[in-house]
Amino acid sequence: MAAGILQTFAFSALAVWLAMTGVWFVSLARRDASIVDAFWGPGFALVAVVALALDPPATPYRLLLVGMTVAWAARLGVHLLRRNLAHGEDGRYREMRRKAGAGWALRSYVTVFLLQGALMWLISLPLQVAIVQGGAVRAGAPLVIGGAGLFLFGFLFEAMADRQLARFKADTANAGKVLDTGLWRYSRHPNYFGEACVWWGLFLAALPAPGAAWTAFSPAVVTFLLLKVSGVPLTERHVAEGRPAYRDYIRRTSAFIPWPPR
Repeated sequence: MAAGILQTFAFSALAVWLAMTGVWFVSLARRDASIVDAFWGPGFALVAVVALALDPPATPYRLLLVGMTVAWAARLGVHLLRRNLAHGEDGRYREMRRKAGAGWALRSYVTVFLLQGALMWLISLPLQVAIVQGGAVRAGAPLVIGGAGLFLFGFLFEAMADRQLARFKADTANAGKVLDTGLWRYSRHPNYFGEACVWWGLFLAALPAPGAAWTAFSPAVVTFLLLKVSGVPLTERHVAEGRPAYRDYIRRTSAFIPWPPR
């Protein structure tokens, strides 16, 4: 018998809490809070797998949702873990650690790990609802196909942007320079644009499931965070420091949606 939606919500929340607590302990041992970023994607995969395990059978539609989530999570998780291992703790977390002083351990647990865990659970609600309620949904339904197509576009766009940026940073001759070629010629944050497309695609694919329409806030929250909170503003404050050429790049290049440069 399939578990009820509230039971699935409760078990997925428990799984996220346990996982984030475990990652927090690892961060204390490594003195590196930015490891939480590498778990952002895999955390969603954990939620999707838990929901599927609690609510069989594994229909093609449910497997499609889980498969898309796991593929995105694995790619992003490996990418961020490699970046973390190569460069150590992100400067944002170093600054937070410095300001918090001796109270950083507990503060990081609440303001970094538990906060990201709560956001993770909230944003994953379209997946949870669709997996639990979507037993009768056909994988070939138009909205599912359209959502999967938008997801694939975003997935490839984000992966290509990350790859171009990683190659640019790996070349020491580019130190202090601004990447303005490839996808980065048309958007200052093509990886964030791809990320938004991933979540709108997942929501569209989830939409045919009964009760999924109310979860539209999920991709809206992701887009808002990318545009106004932890994405564009935070990144640009960090990148603009010591790079006068970045101001000209901002003037001529779209911030988010790819567009020919001015």
